[in-house]
Amino acid sequence: MKADHHLPPPRTPLHATGAILCLGLLAGCAAGPDFQSPAAPGVAGYTATALPAQTATAATALGGAQRFVEGAPVDLQWWRQFGSARLDGLVDQALRASPTLEAAEATLRQARLGYEAKAGATRYPQANAGLGAQRQDTNNAAAGLPGGERSFNLYHASVAVSYDLDLAGGNRRALEALAAQTEYRRYQLEGARLTLIGNVVTTAVVQAQLAGQIEASEAILATQSEQLELTRRRLALGATSEREVLALQTQVAQTRAGIVPLRKRLDQSNHLLATLVGQAPGAAAMPQFTLADFRLPGELPVRLPSELTRRRPDIQAAEALLHAAAAQHGVAVAKRYPQLTLSAQLGSQALTAASLFGSGSLVWGLAGQLAQPLFNPGLRAEARAAEAGFDAAAANYRQSVLQALREAADVLRALEHDAQALASLADADGSAQAALGLVQQHYALGAASYLDLLIAQQQAQQTRIDRVAAQALRLADTAALYQAMGGGWSQDRPVDLPAPVQ
Repeated sequence: MKADHHLPPPRTPLHATGAILCLGLLAGCAAGPDFQSPAAPGVAGYTATALPAQTATAATALGGAQRFVEGAPVDLQWWRQFGSARLDGLVDQALRASPTLEAAEATLRQARLGYEAKAGATRYPQANAGLGAQRQDTNNAAAGLPGGERSFNLYHASVAVSYDLDLAGGNRRALEALAAQTEYRRYQLEGARLTLIGNVVTTAVVQAQLAGQIEASEAILATQSEQLELTRRRLALGATSEREVLALQTQVAQTRAGIVPLRKRLDQSNHLLATLVGQAPGAAAMPQFTLADFRLPGELPVRLPSELTRRRPDIQAAEALLHAAAAQHGVAVAKRYPQLTLSAQLGSQALTAASLFGSGSLVWGLAGQLAQPLFNPGLRAEARAAEAGFDAAAANYRQSVLQALREAADVLRALEHDAQALASLADADGSAQAALGLVQQHYALGAASYLDLLIAQQQAQQTRIDRVAAQALRLADTAALYQAMGGGWSQDRPVDLPAPVQ
């Protein structure tokens, strides 16, 4: 007999071994490209022109020079650099009692448990036990057999095991996406913590600024009221006109009206501070801050732009979403490849419960199912949609990096310019105080009127209001810099994440 060359040769153990090896190699792969972290920005600095070695110096409180230290680490508890024990206590209280952080922590736990649930359902074989009994009735006459109708009980017990070999790595990519989502929630928590601390510090500084401005405004109001009373006496003596009295009355009313919004903002800052630390606004009195409670840090850490992307939680969160989108693309691609499922069942069946686990009641079964999509145009569209989602996540990541670089550039320039503004206002304040001193001397010698003295006092108080705002702005700029540099979390706080998917 001639051999038929159109028939495949008989399979040998070597062929079977090759098939098993191919399946094993395929099972070790995962569809889609492996995720690679985006490259760090290639710029050397945050601004087009280089930063000065230090900021300007002002001859006033909170007017010292601040030196920029490139590459310096950011203290994990950076708010302690302001030297206020009461501020430290409020930040600690906020970290313990903030509902915002509590919600973020619960969301992170949810993400972790979701990852564990998915891992348990896909990484390992699934085993289920069954135990049951049923009553059956057969009619032998209907089948042409003797005996007529017969009823009997059937008992059965079994253990079934199934496992998806995940040949194309779709399950592994799905786990990878969940792990990236957990990273995202972790970075969201760190970002919420950093934002909360920054809000507490900034609100305390605003409270101190408003307190100082109210104090200066009330001093101006007292001076204006005294000036108005003096002018009224001069009017009674015929030494001035009623028009001057009316002008001064308008000025007093305007100053008094200007204090009201300052008090409103101060109350609102107190309410905000209470809610930031997890308390109702009326539950307890918040500490009242003044600018004298704060110290201006002398050295400011400035991380390199290439390092900033690894240090800011918002950028890391955007990268985690990018990672998740890449893994989801792999999940969509894997659906187009074969799916192999193995299952086995071991149990027993018997007509009586007593003989259910006897030697003659054993039943077993093995099964394997290989499924390959042949015609499903939706799978290709699903893969393209996942790829578009990755492109969107990549664009959002680049935007997050640009936003972070812009924030850092803005605050660095603000530190420089606001220090210069405070220096000018400190000079103006010094000139106003010197002018006030000269008027006081002339008034004591009878060379200046009391009205001249009140006007000089009013000018001095007005420059004081502007100086208070500039002092508070330097503190706020410093807090904003620590936030823009990402705080110290990524250096000192390890990220607890699920194990990477292999």
